[in-house]
Amino acid sequence: MPVLAHPAEVRMESAYRVIRRNASVTPFDPGKITIALTKAFLAVEGSVAAGSRRVHEVVEELTEQVVSALTRRGEAGRTFHIEEIQDQVELALMRGGHHKVARAYVLYREERARERQASSVAEIPQPSLHVTLQDGSRALLDEARLAAIVVEACHGLEAVSAEAILTEARRNLYDGITLDELSLAPILAARTLVETEPNYAQVSARLLLDKLRREALSFVEGRPAQATQTEMADRYPAYFEAFIKAGIEAEMIDPELGRFDLNKLGASLQPERDLQFQYLGLQTLYDRYFLHKDEVRFELPQAFFMRVAMGLAVREIDREARAIEFYQLLSSFDFMCSTPTLFNAGTLRPQLSSCFLTTVSDDLDGIFKAIKDNALLAKYSGGLGNDWTPVRGLGARIKGTNGKSQGIVPFLKVANDTAIAVNQGGKRKGAVCAYLETWHIDIEEFLDLRKNTGDDRRRTHDMNTANWVPDLFMERVEADGEWTLFSPDEAPDLHNLYGPAFKTAYEAYEAKAARGEIRVFKKVRAVELWRRMLTMLFETGHPWITFKDPCNLRSPQQHVGVVHSSNLCTEITLNTSSDEVAVCNLGSVNLAAHVSESGLDLEKLARTVSTAMRMLDNVIDINFYTIPEARRSNLRHRPVGLGLMGFQDALQALKLPYASEGAVEFADRSMEAIAYHAISASVELAKERGAYASFQGSLWSKGVLPIDSIGFVAESRGVEGMDRSQTLDWESLRNRVMEHGMRNSNTMAIAPTATISNICGVSQSIEPSYQNLFVKSNMSGDFTVVNAALVRDLKARGLWDEVMVSDLKYYDGSLGQIDRVPDDLKALYATAFEIDPAWLIEAASRRQKWIDQAQSLNLYIANPSGKKLDELYRLAWRKALKTTYYLRSRSATHVEKSTLKRSDGKLNAVAVTPQPTAFELDGVKACAIDDPECEACQ
Repeated sequence: MPVLAHPAEVRMESAYRVIRRNASVTPFDPGKITIALTKAFLAVEGSVAAGSRRVHEVVEELTEQVVSALTRRGEAGRTFHIEEIQDQVELALMRGGHHKVARAYVLYREERARERQASSVAEIPQPSLHVTLQDGSRALLDEARLAAIVVEACHGLEAVSAEAILTEARRNLYDGITLDELSLAPILAARTLVETEPNYAQVSARLLLDKLRREALSFVEGRPAQATQTEMADRYPAYFEAFIKAGIEAEMIDPELGRFDLNKLGASLQPERDLQFQYLGLQTLYDRYFLHKDEVRFELPQAFFMRVAMGLAVREIDREARAIEFYQLLSSFDFMCSTPTLFNAGTLRPQLSSCFLTTVSDDLDGIFKAIKDNALLAKYSGGLGNDWTPVRGLGARIKGTNGKSQGIVPFLKVANDTAIAVNQGGKRKGAVCAYLETWHIDIEEFLDLRKNTGDDRRRTHDMNTANWVPDLFMERVEADGEWTLFSPDEAPDLHNLYGPAFKTAYEAYEAKAARGEIRVFKKVRAVELWRRMLTMLFETGHPWITFKDPCNLRSPQQHVGVVHSSNLCTEITLNTSSDEVAVCNLGSVNLAAHVSESGLDLEKLARTVSTAMRMLDNVIDINFYTIPEARRSNLRHRPVGLGLMGFQDALQALKLPYASEGAVEFADRSMEAIAYHAISASVELAKERGAYASFQGSLWSKGVLPIDSIGFVAESRGVEGMDRSQTLDWESLRNRVMEHGMRNSNTMAIAPTATISNICGVSQSIEPSYQNLFVKSNMSGDFTVVNAALVRDLKARGLWDEVMVSDLKYYDGSLGQIDRVPDDLKALYATAFEIDPAWLIEAASRRQKWIDQAQSLNLYIANPSGKKLDELYRLAWRKALKTTYYLRSRSATHVEKSTLKRSDGKLNAVAVTPQPTAFELDGVKACAIDDPECEACQ
């Protein structure tokens, strides 16, 4: 964008346009924004002050902010209404702290609005509007159809007004408006109302469906076409068959799908399920998941779910019946597959797996093969976890050249840049996490990788990093003892040891170092290294803290290898080696869909888990493997990771505050039920299809279930860390496992679910509510999010009004300081930073006892200090958690404190600055809650 110092030079060549109040359309000229801002300052500060260099610079900056806000989506040719521009000017003034100028600007707008209203009787009636069709011809705007679509979108939803949407939408219409702009107008109008009534999020989604239907039907029918949702009840089956054929012809759908009984599958589609989307969910699908050609989406929601279901059922015997079973589960939102499965199922390259874990060998061939493997695995949407511990450290001898190693950091830099270069077809950036054990000689440099200061050649600004921490280190921290760092070429067996065996070998190496028999080592005070680990976690959000010993001591696969790292999101704990790349296939149960006020629906949960496990197991055989090491490992061990989402929604449905014994007990019982049915389903699959190849010798084969393996950690540490209560018939299940075997070496892992939870319209994973009213940012844009359950409860008590909306904005989505809200609601709807993080750890520990892998556990702390962080992460270790994920803290960004109104007197859409980062200290920022650039969350 040109510098804004000279408004005359600033002309938007990309054909942005402005709708004037008389419905005329003129080119968008940022220079007029500069003039308006200058006049506003002139009115308040006078000609002398307003002509100063300071005000000139301020006006330039504000103009740039307004233009950026209007054009940030990059939609060339977009049309703005004049009042949309004025709203952004108002926001820019408020955000910049120019409150007197903003007040004068608001008063000026209100005065002009009154003048227009007073003279409206004399205004000339507006001519009929025309729509510009795709072929460039024009037709009269069909006002009746526009109204019918809006009325249909509001049908069956409480407290929404079709007239309010139409009134706002008509303000953005002009003569010659395009079809796309016409579709967008009512969507944007409904979105502005979400903050006052959450049901408008569903209205917005239904209006987006109309735009999608027009695109999809026109594409598959080869002519302009459109339909209402009511009409789609009859048209969906024929559309579905045409969609499959069009996708095959476009070389986007596997031709094998064309050999299904498409009439039977089309007849089983349920068009009414299109209506259950929230706007954020459908917009996410529209932007990133639906099949498209030349930016035209031709995949409707029920066709999307059926395409994924068919892709997962393609090798079933009665594949139509299974496809319908899988479709029913997905389209109901009771369960959702992970993003790679949704992207690629039923396509020509069905890379359906979520996570890949590798171990990097200590030679150039191995290092660069690992980097190449990263690129191949990331190409089709896989997330990566690399174990770098075997690579020798800084100063270690290189025998071949008789030189000294530069350590792992230069290679990590290459891995970082490779991840950014491979952007997964533009759908999302490649993402990788590097793991290093705490005894590695390069650990101190590893801690600094994400810093924004220092030698940039030894920084990896885009790579995630994680500490792989042995129990012995934590014991030394507790005892304030010394810790010795080694290079793995001189202490090679430490990498493959854990528990008491690791301690014995480690102490032997310390003795050798003391005798001068080891060249490269360093002694540090354990607690000082621990403090530095926590300091870097606070300042940069990395490296994460993960624990090596519980991951290995409780691994069902101890007999075939060692868990050397976790994955991109710290929930996968699978064996890796030089010839095996671990693969995990993920999906999540929507817990909120399995509870009511009476509790957890165990029968429905059992059905959901049984079908979900079959779908996940099918992924292993259907999957497109980009490297042979991944295929070999996945077919041999067949691990899957069934997780959950909507935990916070479930708690609120049950009226259980997150910070309560009831919530901890629910975490325990719900995970016990999921675990029981997941293991049971894997046994049934083993009876039908055979046990996985490496079953014999596993903990499963010995009758040791996850609840039993807790004892191994307690024995190794000499102290009990986990609750062992149970309520289900585990003994009979244990016997079935030993008799029939398991189809899958691992069955459970709780992933972050940031995107698939959006699709289903529920809270992420096991996360507490971030805020009750905020703007969510991801790759699909910015969306106002309001806690619908809270609104329902406030309405029931007569407390939901415009003042409450204003208060929620002012207090950053928190009820805590709003006096008129009862204490029980404050407790139930407490946000993440209002909850003592010890409750999160306790709930996670209760879940972890049932899970054969791990969970993506974010920790929130409102006012961090060194002491609090130390206590928190020591508690996580003592409670025998396997891993932790991001550490979240408040930052200075927040919901705007102003309540801005449109010219009609109604509240504007919530004005929010960018969402808080994990940490913001001296300008160093970590990953945001929903940073669209961070694919660890997607």
